[in-house]
Amino acid sequence: MSDVTQNTPEIDDVENTSSDDSPSLAQLEQEGDAAADYIEELLDICDLDGDIDIDARNGRSYLSVTASENSSNLRVLSKPDVVNALQELTRLAVQNRTGSFSRLILDIGGSRAARQAELATLVDRAIAQLEAGASSAALPPMSSYERKLVHDVVAERGFVSNSHGEGRDRHTVITRI
Repeated sequence: MSDVTQNTPEIDDVENTSSDDSPSLAQLEQEGDAAADYIEELLDICDLDGDIDIDARNGRSYLSVTASENSSNLRVLSKPDVVNALQELTRLAVQNRTGSFSRLILDIGGSRAARQAELATLVDRAIAQLEAGASSAALPPMSSYERKLVHDVVAERGFVSNSHGEGRDRHTVITRI
């Protein structure tokens, strides 16, 4: 059985945007609860043990599923393609329950942190190309969430990035300031 832990963020943790359609803290908590119910049911069906942690930050609900003590059976679900598919299914379940669009982020077994490290490596390679004289460096297409992570890493490194392309071909191009 899964244990559910809910972290209630400070008001400052939720992104302050000028958009009036940003979800409220109560809406994010409702999304997190709906997502946790869905994932907990999935884990029960699959006979997998996991601890679920709910968080709200930057205008999104974050759901992390980690292996219970003495258990590492989440490996089967922590592959990037599986996590992305489960995230989309969970978003659909949340949207069905709440009636509102969800920007929920699902992490299983630390897969998001691993992907963030891979993206940082991609950015470092692209920056090396710029430092070697290239005028720009394009990264492969990725999801909007991953592009946001890339933009943050690029800015930390003192470079500029923009998204180009449409749909599945949308990618990030890095240039000097």
